[in-house]
Amino acid sequence: MPAQSVTVGELTFDVQVQGPDDGAAVLLLHGFPQSSACFDAVVPRLHSAGLRTIAPDQRGYSPGARPAGIEAYGVRELVADAIGLLDALGIGYAHVVGHDWGAAVAWQLAARHPDRVASLVAASVGHPVAFSAALRTDPDQRARSGYMREFFDSGTEDRLLADDGAQLREMVTHGDVAPELLRRPGLSAALSWYRAMTAADHQEVVDVEVPTTFLWSTGDHALGRTQAIGTARHVRGEYRYVELRGVSHWIPDEAPAALASEVALRSSSW
Repeated sequence: MPAQSVTVGELTFDVQVQGPDDGAAVLLLHGFPQSSACFDAVVPRLHSAGLRTIAPDQRGYSPGARPAGIEAYGVRELVADAIGLLDALGIGYAHVVGHDWGAAVAWQLAARHPDRVASLVAASVGHPVAFSAALRTDPDQRARSGYMREFFDSGTEDRLLADDGAQLREMVTHGDVAPELLRRPGLSAALSWYRAMTAADHQEVVDVEVPTTFLWSTGDHALGRTQAIGTARHVRGEYRYVELRGVSHWIPDEAPAALASEVALRSSSW
């Protein structure tokens, strides 16, 4: 199904809006280096549960939503995009689902705009404060996150795009790289998410009060157990922790049934 164009301010996003028109809205936020297509095996399961899905290619991934300048990719802008998409589609509130960077945005969205979030299901990346604490105090998490420091190097794009994006493709062991990221403008925009982040983005986030489920997988190469377990301390609402044994970082691709089941459970109990 072709994506529809949704305009938010001066930006135009490619958005997959599917499922029953009268279903509760589920906003699906993808991570790096993927697109909304990472949820392709999740959305039919959500539709079967009577839910309507909204899956955008986020800022930098949609060609029409690729502003210039690293500062345009700060977390406040990413959260504002999510709110703007809901507004443009006439959706007052949604169940929010995020994986990887999409989870980081989803946590911020739930913390800053709880009136727009019916429930939160985050995969892989825990609450920003829990992740920040793990990065400071846990040698294992520092080692896992070492790749992020490399993304600040000026030659990163050349390295990742060499040999038809061989290194970029190798990062995603289960799933596909977003096609737009196999071209320099898209890749540079996606890397700007990393290059624009600050310590305050992670450390100055309030606890989340909406009903929340967090999924972490034991085979995750990038996110460790410390940030996963620490997340519980930053959720004041009803909280469920799900540990997926033997699953890699790429939860939407590798465990779509488990992810969809948790989203459906959250939506049914709201």
